[in-house]
Amino acid sequence: MRAEGLVLHDHHDHHHHDNRYSDMQARVKALETVLTEKGLIDPAAIDAIVETYETKIGPRNGAHVVAKAWSDPAFAEWLKSDATEAIASLGYTGRQGEHMRAVFNTPKTHNLVVCTLCSCYPWSVLGLPPVWYKAPAYRSRAVIDPRGVLAEFGLTLPAEKKIRVWDSTAELRYLVIPERPVGTEGLSEQQLAGLVSRDAMIGTAIASAPGAGA
Repeated sequence: MRAEGLVLHDHHDHHHHDNRYSDMQARVKALETVLTEKGLIDPAAIDAIVETYETKIGPRNGAHVVAKAWSDPAFAEWLKSDATEAIASLGYTGRQGEHMRAVFNTPKTHNLVVCTLCSCYPWSVLGLPPVWYKAPAYRSRAVIDPRGVLAEFGLTLPAEKKIRVWDSTAELRYLVIPERPVGTEGLSEQQLAGLVSRDAMIGTAIASAPGAGA
């Protein structure tokens, strides 16, 4: 399976084609099909809206949290000690984001987030979860071979850098605070936030250098 540049091989997927949708997903899919056939909705338009919220609007909240942590040492310390309250102070709280922990990348350690049992994800700060985050192949391989999975995302880390994998649960979700790129001194929080992608806050990417885009 290929998802946004990631190749994840799950040798069990072909045994479960009939169970690829949960009950709720199946109902939504059926409703979408009926409305499409009646000409009431355009699937392409829905896909565009979902894509926009998933990759652009949703993650802006998390990017703001990261940018503030980069530019405000006191806020960074608050994030380390009580991420739930620190994030809530910026107005970001709600669905699947009530209990948060921020994990900071360092020159020695890179953090990667996965949810091995389901797809627990901090919607309030990252928007919609990407499709690959819920894929069984990612959920299993991210734990077994995190370095290989990151390489498939295009992120090759030095052999001496430790990779720590965090498993989200229904009670606790994680936000990766990527390392601040060099050459960003003097940038505003808004400019810094523009360097932070959703994937960087999951740990499958790093923050962009100035001028490179997020």
